[in-house]
Amino acid sequence: KAGATVSEKSAKYLCPIPAPGKILCIGLNYRKHAEETNNPIPAYPVVFTRHAFDPVNLHLLDVLRRREPGKRHRVAVFIDGGVVQALPHLPGQIHAYFAAHSAHIDMVGDIVVLNGGEACKNDPDFISSLLKILSDKAIDRHSYAIAIGGGAILDAVGYASAIFHRGVRHIRFPTTVLGQDDSGVGVKNAVNWLGLKNLVGTFAPPWAVINDGVFIDSLPAREKRCGMSEAVKVALIRDREFFLWLEGHALALARFETVPMAYLIKRSAEIHMHQIAKGGDPFESGSARPLDYGHWVAHKLERMTSQETLSHGEAVAIGVAMDAHYSVLAGLLPAGEDLRVHQLLTTLGFKLWNDQLETRHANGRLAVLQGLSEFREHLGGELTITLLNAIGKGVEVHEINDQWVTESIAWLKQRA
Repeated sequence: KAGATVSEKSAKYLCPIPAPGKILCIGLNYRKHAEETNNPIPAYPVVFTRHAFDPVNLHLLDVLRRREPGKRHRVAVFIDGGVVQALPHLPGQIHAYFAAHSAHIDMVGDIVVLNGGEACKNDPDFISSLLKILSDKAIDRHSYAIAIGGGAILDAVGYASAIFHRGVRHIRFPTTVLGQDDSGVGVKNAVNWLGLKNLVGTFAPPWAVINDGVFIDSLPAREKRCGMSEAVKVALIRDREFFLWLEGHALALARFETVPMAYLIKRSAEIHMHQIAKGGDPFESGSARPLDYGHWVAHKLERMTSQETLSHGEAVAIGVAMDAHYSVLAGLLPAGEDLRVHQLLTTLGFKLWNDQLETRHANGRLAVLQGLSEFREHLGGELTITLLNAIGKGVEVHEINDQWVTESIAWLKQRA
């Protein structure tokens, strides 16, 4: 119930936060899952740590050396300019790390600072510029491209790494909650083209992912909050226990307390990884997108607004709440459970309304409903939308009732 304390099952996931200079790492990988399920994705570690560029922290060194420990490895480093602005000492720390371990790793040239944000994914010349940098640095299939930044930079550098020499080793350092608990631990990358989000991209598992909690500490409040909607999403469709934990810790999370934030990120990442490893369709060759609950609305709202007005995480929060009420109207979710979802998201600090929800085309149809066809076209095949038939359990449907969408929008507006 709301306000309940963390259960014994959930408590074991709480991560103590080490003192500066100490190392906390919980390694996760797909190897066991791959062996059990014949999963085509190669194993890769997802490391949770703090102060990753402290020379005494060996996790980056370990992932760079995990296949050829006796070799001196060549590495190109790319950083989001926004991260450098927030942490101006970071480039110096990275140089010091490479200097301390120069017997094993070699930074090729200087660190490349990139302009991040969605604009880089919209720039048709951005990928070409990244490919030229990789070529100028003579990065080959045994070299590494490290990307440190938000989702857009991880997407762009990941895509460039995947197509350069048909794939060079790519290591991600997500610097946002959204990157560390969701997109940054997965196997996809993409950039925008012809005005369509993520139209061009690949499925390319990274060599490793390193989630450094220090990056989260430096984020503004809005950025910390945005990634929480993806945690609520996976709890709703996969883990009732996690949802109960989120309810019980909503106020602490709204204050961005370090220990609850660390657990939210880690547990959400675990659920996403489990879906990729055991869900049976890691490369989305079918029609279903179970981890995109609430996203058909979110993606359309993002295209109808701007990043400054409505971020991805904020749009997801609206979509999650709206589809919870739709699930009730469809007779799938017990009445009142939608209110719990709405209450949790508002307690976390989300505004669950945007005026674009009421925009209509000349024929009177809600513009947001076009998101259904766009959602289907992205995968092809049959329209497949994930809804809820219980807290912690998603269910797939293949049609959406326009009237129930209209009523769900009205329900959100009434509570705005």
